[in-house]
Amino acid sequence: MSFTAQLLRGVRLTLLLWLLTVVVITLPLLGLARLVAPDAASGSLLQRDGAVVGARLIGQPFSTARYLQGRPAGAPNLAASNPELTKRVATAASRWQSLGVTSPAPDLLQDSASGVDPHISLAAARQQLPRLARERQLPLVQLERLLRLHQEGPLGLQSIEPVVNVLGFNLALDGLSAGAVTGQPVP
Repeated sequence: MSFTAQLLRGVRLTLLLWLLTVVVITLPLLGLARLVAPDAASGSLLQRDGAVVGARLIGQPFSTARYLQGRPAGAPNLAASNPELTKRVATAASRWQSLGVTSPAPDLLQDSASGVDPHISLAAARQQLPRLARERQLPLVQLERLLRLHQEGPLGLQSIEPVVNVLGFNLALDGLSAGAVTGQPVP
């Protein structure tokens, strides 16, 4: 068998395998996913006024005092024996103490393993409510009610205690603040 014939045979086999794996298997599964779980299949995107503002399953950083803060992200995972981890946790603790949280919840101090964890514990969220009340001129009781409305879980194997989706809460907080200013409910 000549080299050209072997090359053509290899190309035909490659195209056949591509057709089988991409067209015959993958495309019907994607269609089925859109039917069974359309939100997850489209990326769990959250929209406001027709514009995508984030994804429900991917944590986004919030740095201003007007928003609920999520877990630290983006740092490499370090062993408990690594002195750099101790420094990082101490820096985070002092930052939270400067914001009025005297004993921050562990998930406010420790990095998310994936770097994109969208949830924080209820304890971590509650510790931030007094700051949010001051910044947004809202009653603490109203923020506590909003937190209860946005409580999720426990989420199966993801967590053993209820959590709050930071982006979802912050979007509701913006709506609450806008409604508080105008006196009208915000969709």
